[in-house]
Amino acid sequence: MVKKQTESSAVTEPNFEAAMAELEGLVQRMEGGELSLEDSLKEFERGVKLTRLCQAALKVAEQRVKVLSADGQESDFAAQGDV
Repeated sequence: MVKKQTESSAVTEPNFEAAMAELEGLVQRMEGGELSLEDSLKEFERGVKLTRLCQAALKVAEQRVKVLSADGQESDFAAQGDV
């Protein structure tokens, strides 16, 4: 887990894989239809936060791939192997 320091206290955020696993469980609970409206809203709010965390992690990974590529340009890696 990654710790994120805030002004008031340290908040622990899950890594990408843990966030995805939590999202999958959250979706299953919501699709089960057994949650109250209030619980559904709390789960939805948590899902939005997890989704944003995952999107940010993917953006960082994409930037790293661009930096590591030969020219830093976006490219179709599968097409390069066909040349």
